[in-house]
Amino acid sequence: DALKLAEKYDAIERVRLGSLEPDHITDDMIDELGKLSKLCPQFHISVQSGCNGVLKAMNRHYTAEDYINLCHKLRSTFSDATITTDILVGFPSESDDDFKTTVEFAKKVSFEKVHVFPYSVREGTKAANMEQLTKHIKESRAAELSTITEEIRREYLKQQIGKTVEVLFEVSKDGYTEGYTKNYTPVRVFTQENYQGEIKQVAIKNAVNDYCEGEII
Repeated sequence: DALKLAEKYDAIERVRLGSLEPDHITDDMIDELGKLSKLCPQFHISVQSGCNGVLKAMNRHYTAEDYINLCHKLRSTFSDATITTDILVGFPSESDDDFKTTVEFAKKVSFEKVHVFPYSVREGTKAANMEQLTKHIKESRAAELSTITEEIRREYLKQQIGKTVEVLFEVSKDGYTEGYTKNYTPVRVFTQENYQGEIKQVAIKNAVNDYCEGEII
């Protein structure tokens, strides 16, 4: 796990966790992770829905309130923590009100990034035998939620302007170098220098599209 990895590889610069299940993250785990100086404070925690009725139908073992409390704990424990997630819309039992509840949930959590998916039938599952929503409903809900969560992300990126951050650069091409901060904010620097694989201090000057622009200092 992440704790053993950090103890074993002292030379590594950063430890980044993969996808996490919300009901697997305990208070003790948060406390232990908080002791790791090299841990990147970016947490991808799939929620699937912000409506408790839909979560129950999906056989999820947590509630929207549990998830919100978990986000509060992570953001209070880790400085500049970002939380990203997956949300599935158009599950067979999802009503218009259920979808609206998920939209309000996403706004309340204020995710730094959301991957939105329309539900698709998986043969052999219990949901496959339920009455399905139309393709139009599923796609329109996905489009609406994507628009809302993308705006939340743009606002988050704008809030990074003026900050000085540490960036690990991964790509260098076509007159720019691009990488990520510890909390997985994408940053692009326009330069002919190749900083791929290097960590640099960057002053954030602007936010465009899905990334921030900055200058190496």
